[in-house]
Amino acid sequence: MFVKNMKLPILLDVYGALLTERQYELLDLYYNEDLSLSEIAENTGLSRQGVRDAVKKAENELSGFEDKLGFVEKKEETDRLLAEAERIAKELPDERSVELLKIISELSAAN
Repeated sequence: MFVKNMKLPILLDVYGALLTERQYELLDLYYNEDLSLSEIAENTGLSRQGVRDAVKKAENELSGFEDKLGFVEKKEETDRLLAEAERIAKELPDERSVELLKIISELSAAN
């Protein structure tokens, strides 16, 4: 059974513009529209195997982009650190915590 990788929609959002239009379309249908390979094949006129091969190739390209550039991993680490900083700031007893929480909120919004 072919199991969907739930990290790939995130990779598609980040690196999708680097794929061909066709690759993006197929991955969008598969991950964002949650169509099966057979449904995509019916809609595009490709064979099911052709869709599967194209999806696997595009998935490998997205994974390769992340391996080389690491944007998703860096964002996840930044989000983790911001959450930890927010937790610590909320434990501070004085008005400085309000100022620190405002800065953390601004950083989160910019991230």
